[in-house]
Amino acid sequence: MPFDGPLPRTMAAWPLKLAWVTLAALASALSLAWPFDLFFTQGEPLWWLQSLAMAGLVGALQGLPGWRHSAWLGGLFSTVGLSATFWWLYVAMHTYGGLHAVLAVAAIVALAAALSLYYAAACALYWRFARSHSGRSCLAFAALWTLAELARGTWLTGFGWGAAAYAHIDGPLAAYAPWAGAYGLGAVAAWLAATLAMLARAGWGQRMALVLVLALGHWLPSGVGPWSNDSGTLSVTLLQGDIPQDEKFETGSGVPMALQWYGEHLLAAKSALVVAPETAIPVLPQQLPDAYWDALEQRFSSGKQAALVGIPLGSHAAGYTNSVIALRPGPSDLWRYEKHHLVPFGEFIPPWFKWFTALMNIPLGDFNRGPLGQPSFAWQGQRLAPNICYEDLFGEELGARFEDAARAPTIFVNVSNIGWFGNTIAIDQHLHISRMRALEFERPFVRATNTGATAIVDHRARVVAALPRHTRGVLVGEVQGRNGLTPFARWVAALGLWPIWLSAIALLAWLRSQPKRGTES
Repeated sequence: MPFDGPLPRTMAAWPLKLAWVTLAALASALSLAWPFDLFFTQGEPLWWLQSLAMAGLVGALQGLPGWRHSAWLGGLFSTVGLSATFWWLYVAMHTYGGLHAVLAVAAIVALAAALSLYYAAACALYWRFARSHSGRSCLAFAALWTLAELARGTWLTGFGWGAAAYAHIDGPLAAYAPWAGAYGLGAVAAWLAATLAMLARAGWGQRMALVLVLALGHWLPSGVGPWSNDSGTLSVTLLQGDIPQDEKFETGSGVPMALQWYGEHLLAAKSALVVAPETAIPVLPQQLPDAYWDALEQRFSSGKQAALVGIPLGSHAAGYTNSVIALRPGPSDLWRYEKHHLVPFGEFIPPWFKWFTALMNIPLGDFNRGPLGQPSFAWQGQRLAPNICYEDLFGEELGARFEDAARAPTIFVNVSNIGWFGNTIAIDQHLHISRMRALEFERPFVRATNTGATAIVDHRARVVAALPRHTRGVLVGEVQGRNGLTPFARWVAALGLWPIWLSAIALLAWLRSQPKRGTES
């Protein structure tokens, strides 16, 4: 199906457009992390496939008789694409939660459809620009798509998983991340896709701009920066227990298994820092066997080693937190990080949805939320900034820690347990999210997880070491900390995401104010 050409006078091509957009949506989902061990490396992000998929959507949006048709295509693209992106929620809801298969599928599609309303609205508004001059049309699509991505990623707690930018982590546009962050990179990607869709009727200026944007992406990493400098190296040991998810919280099987395995390896570690994943210790400290916690504290009470351990904290009276605690020599006070961005339905239950969570046999709860921008853990000359599970999805929240350059993190530490989602592409998708944050801030990431991906990612987003997924193992290596601030770190710490919001809105207002011109360039 051509991307441009004479605008159709009838809707005879509507079924073909629906089929085309459905295929494009599936391609967009595949581009985030290739799920097959065929043709490409499994788990690899494919930036060019994402660009072609979005170009397919833009092409289908041309020549529609009204904004409703445009909204339907935008909603279809995002509903199919998002469903195919986080289909692995089915594993948590059905396999581990016991929710009926039909209800689990319906819940995933319903979530995707609800999130797709942002994109449907963006495409409905785009209809007003679709007949404009090619350059204006492409800029309008990029601005509207960016606003939809921002709304999905921030409103109603936000769930930006699967945003277009993450497919570009290894592509030529990745160099824009330290400047504009993932949302800015996504805006450039949307403009690129729209320009590809309308290349045949684009003017020479727009074509040269396309070449320049791609060429600049190749030039930026070596020609500008780096923005950070070496703050020294730290030896690390990362633990991956691979505790079966259906046993993890069972007192007769998973709990003693986790306590024994993690306890042994915490005591035996030789590196300066050892990290155990989210809820590595799956019970409250007061529920531990006698002397278990005392042995760990005594082990790290002296010497030059420390540990970061995922554990729930709190009480029924005070409430509970999903936390990381530090075992270290020196101060007797307990250093702790409390998860700030909680998972809806997993760590807090939104109003009016208790009936839904009651259908699943999963240990859910209403946790207390930790404050934003909690202090880093200072150790061996480094400032370690933990984040738990999908908190690394929210770059603007991690950016709050960079307000004071002298106290900014030198190393990010992600502890996760996405064993809820089985041996699926969720593992690779989450790794690419951490890699995007590494690019935005020029900071390394160390990731300790229950089932994967346990890895060391450097400040250039390169995976320098990793354990095989769904295996029990110990990863020993070194990580180079970094000082200094990227442009993104500076402005997001001071202003949040407002510069992206306001830039997109201002661009649309300017485009709307321009005199109408024909579709020819």
